[in-house]
Amino acid sequence: MRHARVYGLASLAIVAVAAVAFAQTTVTPLPETAPVQAMPLDASAVAELAKAKWGDAKAGATKAAACAACHGLDGNSTIDPKLYPRIAGSSERYISRQLALFKSGERTTGNAAMMQPYAAVLSAQDMRDLGAYYATQKTGAGIADDSAIASGPNAGMKFYEVGEKLFRSGDTARGIPACMACHGPTGTGNPGAAFPRLTGQHAGYIQARL
Repeated sequence: MRHARVYGLASLAIVAVAAVAFAQTTVTPLPETAPVQAMPLDASAVAELAKAKWGDAKAGATKAAACAACHGLDGNSTIDPKLYPRIAGSSERYISRQLALFKSGERTTGNAAMMQPYAAVLSAQDMRDLGAYYATQKTGAGIADDSAIASGPNAGMKFYEVGEKLFRSGDTARGIPACMACHGPTGTGNPGAAFPRLTGQHAGYIQARL
């Protein structure tokens, strides 16, 4: 029987539901022609962020009204979890950086086509203000499926158990590094490197991104 369990601080289990599909498949390298999210630190759009002041959360709260329809008033989206991520609790740098990459067209993955028109009208200061606002918002608790896996090498284990193992230890045999190496031991991300927060994120969104 399938049912869900709600997690608070332990919402790393969210990663489990997304990662289990990854855990039961063979890793296949993407072809060289596949679209890849650009991450150059000297990209012109990203470089502009350094010229703006540190984000103002109060100013960002007003600007975030345009984002609420998809991402929720506080960044905890409640519609179509595969398309609209929760951005509450994400770092100022991560949010502003992604907006800059959307604006420049360097990010082509996910909802890039949908986001580009919104990001196109934002200044570097707008982006940092929005980032500061969402960084002050509290991420909602995640929901993870704790039903047992019926077959395969992980039969009998629960989905979140397999996912947590991948998150913490990876799978050396298949060349999968531990997720926590970049996203932190509790999945809250790495603000300095602008690695995103995973804790509390929709399982469907993480799975779609993987």
